[in-house]
Amino acid sequence: MGCELLFQSRLLTELLPAIVLPNIGGIIGAIITKEDVKIYERLRKPSWSPPKWLFGPMWTTLYVLMGAASLIVYKKGNGFTENSSACLPLMLYGSQLILNWAWSPLFFRARKPGLALLDIGVLWINIAACVVTFFKVDTTAGTLLLPYLAWVTLATALNYNLWKDNSNIQKLK
Repeated sequence: MGCELLFQSRLLTELLPAIVLPNIGGIIGAIITKEDVKIYERLRKPSWSPPKWLFGPMWTTLYVLMGAASLIVYKKGNGFTENSSACLPLMLYGSQLILNWAWSPLFFRARKPGLALLDIGVLWINIAACVVTFFKVDTTAGTLLLPYLAWVTLATALNYNLWKDNSNIQKLK
């Protein structure tokens, strides 16, 4: 009974906030672009484009994995202490979250697929650096970010195709 209570309290005080943080930006982005994402249906998409229904569950899953990975790095890397190996990985993590959260407003709200492509390109580099630095702290943490890197690789290719094939995106309503 005592062990179960300890697990539940750690879950609530450590893991849950780590998982919620990345999801907050995703939720805010979804709210901000709720009406704007309707243009996605009218865009010319490549045949390999994922179905629209997949994006929400995929991003939620990836945000959960990111949050768990960040907590592992924080704990195993001694947080932000003087002897920490977590500082650089967690700074990269924070900066990639900002780049990630910026993408939807850039693409859908501002309708700037070229600028969104630049953002996601920098994001991809940042995620790759994050993966490498997370692996140096803990193999599991680095591994948890690999699906994210794979998905953003696909998203980058999709963004490029949407930018290339939809020069009229500013005019779509």
